[in-house]
Amino acid sequence: MIVAFIVAAEIAFWVVLAAGLAVRYLLRRQRASTVLLLAVPLIDVALLAATAWDLRSGGEPSYTHGLAALYLGFTVAYGHSVIAWADRHAAHRLGGGPRPPKLELYGRERTAYEWRIWTRTLLAAAVTVVVIEAMILFVDDPDAATPLRSTEGAAARAVGIHALVALYYTIWPGKAPSGLAPGEAVRRDVG
Repeated sequence: MIVAFIVAAEIAFWVVLAAGLAVRYLLRRQRASTVLLLAVPLIDVALLAATAWDLRSGGEPSYTHGLAALYLGFTVAYGHSVIAWADRHAAHRLGGGPRPPKLELYGRERTAYEWRIWTRTLLAAAVTVVVIEAMILFVDDPDAATPLRSTEGAAARAVGIHALVALYYTIWPGKAPSGLAPGEAVRRDVG
C-alpha cells in the first residue's frame, strides 16, 4: 500500500508543479501560481501521514516505509532545486524567456559544485535517518525495525557514493577547453 502512496506522491508532485507553472506562464496568474507551488510540500506531509497511519494500523514495517522516508529526504534536500530548474525551463518554453544555459564547470568551480551537491545528498540522508528513527520509535518493536534500518544503510551508501564522485572531481576536476580562462565556465544552449 505504501508503494502506491509513494507513486501517487511522485505523480502529484509533477502534476502540481506543472499546474503551478502553467498557471504562472500560460494564464499569467503569479499569485495563484505561488499558492499552487507552495502546496508542493503538502504532498510530502500527506505521504508521511499515510506512512504513519499504515504503521499505526498494524502495517508490518518494511523497506517500502523506508522508501517513503528516502522520498521525503530527497524532496527536502533537492525539491527546491528541481522546482527552480522546471521554472527556468517553463519560463523559456511557455513564457518566452531566454533559453536556460547549460553550465559546464571545470577546475575549482567543478569541485565546489560537486561538494555542494554532496551536501544536499547528506541532508537528504539525514532527513531520511531522522524520519526512520521516528518510525522505529513509533513502532516500538526492535525486531520489526530491521527493514527500516536497511534503508538507513541505503541512505549512507548514497552519501558515500556521492562523496566518491565529489572526491573524483576534487582530484581530477577536468581542464577547461583551450582558450577559456581558468575558472571560467562554458555556457552552451540546450535544446
